[in-house]
Amino acid sequence: MKCIICHSPDIQQTDVIEEFNVGKDIVRVPFNVLVCSNCGERYYDQATMRKFKRIEKELQAHKLTLREEGKVMVFA
Repeated sequence: MKCIICHSPDIQQTDVIEEFNVGKDIVRVPFNVLVCSNCGERYYDQATMRKFKRIEKELQAHKLTLREEGKVMVFA
């Protein structure tokens, strides 16, 4: 497989973090996907996309238990 962006053949399974916006909060979710080592393009298979959509729906419905890791302070 070659990258569709830069045509590099160096594509590897890599752990990445995807962010979901839930109201004013950001929820970070780890995924293991194919990533081009040259340009960073990510490739998601159908199973990952189904998991992505399921998590998104469960977050919107407040069905997942989340752990707080820190706070972001905003200067007004």
